[in-house]
Amino acid sequence: MSMIKQNLETIQSSIQSVCKNVGKEPGSITLIAVTKTKPIEAMKEAIEWGILHVGENKVQEIVNKYELFHSSVYWHMIGHLQTNKVKMIVDKVALIHSVDSYKLAEKINEEARKIDKIQDILIQVNIADEETKFGVESRATEALIREIALLKNVKITGLMTIAPYVENPEDNRLVFRAL
Repeated sequence: MSMIKQNLETIQSSIQSVCKNVGKEPGSITLIAVTKTKPIEAMKEAIEWGILHVGENKVQEIVNKYELFHSSVYWHMIGHLQTNKVKMIVDKVALIHSVDSYKLAEKINEEARKIDKIQDILIQVNIADEETKFGVESRATEALIREIALLKNVKITGLMTIAPYVENPEDNRLVFRAL
């Protein structure tokens, strides 16, 4: 059995177990395979084993891989997105995970309007107030959401944060709870 298949089965088993423990349907969980720095062959194999959602953190990676896999997967922009690169991906991605300013949301809205699309987005919140991470400050989140919600061609589907690195992953529960 390949390493990709083995890892996928392990993750799916974990999802099943956690869902059973919390009374949630496993089908309500979206597994996103992050393929940054991975070779094209590994991505092909992951898709063959049933991966439907793929995340990339660089615009150019999405652009390059999109031509090979555009009809096979739903693309997710998971990295920091600059306004000058929005037009390169709005026609390609299902979800942008890293919206942290009105200026960025406005640019996404503008580009989505040009192709008659409603672009799903997540608001990235820097809940731990780490200087090295992107995201709107937690105290400014509600105001940003209210402002972006008025745009016609973007749809806020949730919030996202990147938790700080800690030795014990359980220590980050407070970060996610605060979100």
